[in-house]
Amino acid sequence: MLFTRKSEMVTPDHALAGRTDQTMPVPPTHAVLGTPLEGPWPDGFETAVFGLGCFWGAEKLFWQTPGVYSTAVGYAGGYTPNPTYEETCSGRTGHAEVVLVVFDPAKVTYEQLLKEFWEDHDPTQGMRQGNDVGTQYRSALYYVDETQRETIERSRAAFQAALNAKGYGEISTEVAPLRAFYYAEPYHQQYLDKNPGGYCPLHATGVKCG
Repeated sequence: MLFTRKSEMVTPDHALAGRTDQTMPVPPTHAVLGTPLEGPWPDGFETAVFGLGCFWGAEKLFWQTPGVYSTAVGYAGGYTPNPTYEETCSGRTGHAEVVLVVFDPAKVTYEQLLKEFWEDHDPTQGMRQGNDVGTQYRSALYYVDETQRETIERSRAAFQAALNAKGYGEISTEVAPLRAFYYAEPYHQQYLDKNPGGYCPLHATGVKCG
C-alpha cells in the first residue's frame, strides 16, 4: 500500500530515496549570532537537537537563549538522506523539523535547554503542533549520548507530572538517538530574523517545568 497520510509515519521501504552524493549548502555564519553554522565547535561546547514543531520559531527560541553559541535548522529522525523541505513536508522522509543547538555548558546546561523545550510547545499533540499537522511537526528529542538520554528521562518525568496537574494528557515526544542531522536550505536558516513577520508560532501550554 502506498503511503498517503502525512500524519502517519512512513515505513523505511516507502520512504523517498533522497541523495547520498549531494548535501545542502550551508551559510558560513549565523545571521544573528555571527558564529559558524558548521563545526568544528569550540573545545568543551556541546550539541543538542530539538524538534518542537515549525523550526523557524523553534530556532529563534534557542538563538535567544543565553549560553547558546549557534543554531541551525534541519531534518532528523527519518530515513531519507539529504532531504529537501518539499520532500520532508510530503511526509515521505520520516524526518521531523528540528533545531541543532550548540551551547557552552558552563553558561547553560542541557537540562536548562530542555526546560525551554518543554515549556515552549505542547508535547502531547502527537504528529502536530496547533494547525501544523504532519509527522514533520512532531515533538522530538534526539540525544547524542547516554548522559543526554538520562537527562531527558528525568526531565520528561518531571514535566509529565506538571502536565498531569493541569489536566493535560500524556507526552508524545519521540526520544531516540541522533542518527543524522541534515541541514535545511539556506533560506530557512534564521528565517524569522530575515522575515520578522513570518508565521511560525510556538504552541506553549503555559505549564512550567519545575
